[in-house]
Amino acid sequence: MPLNPKALGEALDEDLTLHTTLCRRDAPAFQKACRSGEDLVVACTQESRLFTELSEQTEGAVSLDVRPIRFVNIRETGGWGREAAQSTPKMAALLTAARLPDAEPVPTVTYRSEGRLLVIGALEDAERAADLVADALDVTIMATGGAGMQARRYPVIAGELPQVRGWLGAFEVQWRTSNPIDLDLCTRCNACIAACPEDAIGLDYQIDMDRCRSHRACVKACEAAGAINFQREPQSRSENFDLVLDLRKAPAFTQHALPQGYTHLPGGLNDAAALQALIRLRDLVGEFEKPKFFTYKQKLCAHGRNEQVGCNACVDICSASAISSDLKRNQIVVNPNLCVGCGTCTTVCPTGALSYAYPRASEQGVKLRTLLATYAKAGGKDAALLLHSQEAGAALIGDLGRAAALDKTVRGVPARVIPLPLWHTASMGLDVWLTALAYGASQVWVLMTGEEAPQYRDAVREQMAVAQAIVSGLGYTGQHFKLIEARDARDLMALDAELGVAPAQGVTRRASFAVQAEKRATVELALDHLVQDSSTRARTADVIELPAASLLGSITVNKDSCTLCLSCVSACPASALQDNAERPQLRFIEKNCVQCGLCEKTCPENAITLQPRLLLTEQRKQLRVLNEAQPYQCIRCGKPFGTLKGIEVMLTKLSGHAMFQGQALERLKMCGDCRVVDIYSNPGETKITDL
Repeated sequence: MPLNPKALGEALDEDLTLHTTLCRRDAPAFQKACRSGEDLVVACTQESRLFTELSEQTEGAVSLDVRPIRFVNIRETGGWGREAAQSTPKMAALLTAARLPDAEPVPTVTYRSEGRLLVIGALEDAERAADLVADALDVTIMATGGAGMQARRYPVIAGELPQVRGWLGAFEVQWRTSNPIDLDLCTRCNACIAACPEDAIGLDYQIDMDRCRSHRACVKACEAAGAINFQREPQSRSENFDLVLDLRKAPAFTQHALPQGYTHLPGGLNDAAALQALIRLRDLVGEFEKPKFFTYKQKLCAHGRNEQVGCNACVDICSASAISSDLKRNQIVVNPNLCVGCGTCTTVCPTGALSYAYPRASEQGVKLRTLLATYAKAGGKDAALLLHSQEAGAALIGDLGRAAALDKTVRGVPARVIPLPLWHTASMGLDVWLTALAYGASQVWVLMTGEEAPQYRDAVREQMAVAQAIVSGLGYTGQHFKLIEARDARDLMALDAELGVAPAQGVTRRASFAVQAEKRATVELALDHLVQDSSTRARTADVIELPAASLLGSITVNKDSCTLCLSCVSACPASALQDNAERPQLRFIEKNCVQCGLCEKTCPENAITLQPRLLLTEQRKQLRVLNEAQPYQCIRCGKPFGTLKGIEVMLTKLSGHAMFQGQALERLKMCGDCRVVDIYSNPGETKITDL
């Protein structure tokens, strides 16, 4: 592939030497670099194992624990494409980003497994699977029919299986036994099978009650063992396991992301993934750790107030069923053991109460700024960021690069397209996309490969529609955000065409702000920069109407219905709605509104309506009055204590009530102090001493 060491060196501020076969003939140059104390980046992922071993065998080399080698792919990502000669800026950007330090450590989630495996399925299949792992795992079988071996090599249980729940090292399995044959007592002598006239007993040693005609010949045949008892009461049982292998067609879990430690093979051992799955199961003994991928700040959460649900986005979107509602405490609960780190909950969260922790948003921001700044410094223009997964997405890009090297009709990854691997493609959302645009990217594309949950694709599309509406409303032409779907090599030509589209209009001045820990703060910084940069572009209005999924917007208040009870103020989690201590007013700061809908659902008069939009004037950041009313003055002392409309509505509603007649109704027109005084001073009031 064409390499320009001089141009790359200038972009990286280094003096680079061009090597042709660093892993073979030029290996001494690599060994020399291993002995230096400087950061070491190898632009080859194919031979990463070889380079690692060579470093370990080089005398005087710095230990990999002290200075790890960082590997980056510049070959399939651009060097093997039709535009390889113009890919120097992209290569420089990828090399610079590879030198960035690893993400800061975060708290971890620990799993402990002793290898207790439950295999669920037909007896013959379950026993075959057990034979392949029994030397490493402690196997129990839950039979769902079939025919077993004569020798009972594993504990076998049977019954109705209503529920399996838990995760690696902590699965709780509940079942109900109702069959007359007790498998613990059964000796598999087969006498009952031979004696049954209806052939109602199979080699799973359970009685098919639909076929049984109560001859009870089996009971007599089993007299010595006593395993058959038709009068036995059904019993509920439960047991804990570390691992579950499910060979049934329908899985025990309905969510898209299955719990760690649970393996589902609907095709049994004939499943293409069976061998790999069994190998993984054998290794799941011991103690394991994973990052705690999220942080949660309850004070920012818009999930609920006063037992009213506002935002339910994270609960609805989670494909691992790891998030649940705790409305009594006005919060959500995230189970870190079930969380798989997809980060989609943080993408759809309007407030930033849930944020992605590994890597943090600030660390992703540094990487984006480094990539785009280096790309621009090296002379690159119209950069398009291609966000993809670390495994399936990276494999597709590798396939596309190899196809471009072998087939001249394939373009390959264009010179302006910069691939950026992520743990999960849905872990970045509106805040990062707009920031990338502000940093100088022309477009942001997300490559999904079918491994994602269907609702994740919908969520990304909705967020992209909001982002595109904002950018288009600011006057930037072209399509800036796009979701690309490609599942395997059959989609390579379509992917090749998708990556070759024309660039969209970007900013004239690149931003320098840093991505903040708070999502809303980052969104505001990106919006401020884009609004300022677009000030010379054609705008149709000072208001951009946004789709319903927006996390930006305003509210409208029906003044005829609103009584200024201010229940919406106490419900608002973002302090967008505020009262006025001096006079009856409902005030609003549009910048703070997250469109959670709590105010709309809390309002007893149904006077509030959400209005997704982006206001481009300074009024968006200022307090403005949505409704105000004339204060109602106490008929006794004249002190204002409510609104005229509110008191009138209350009087109307209570005038027909038996408890509010005569003087009692008049007291509703008094302030709290005068009401008490009137009760005690009114000679016509009944006192307890009169009873």
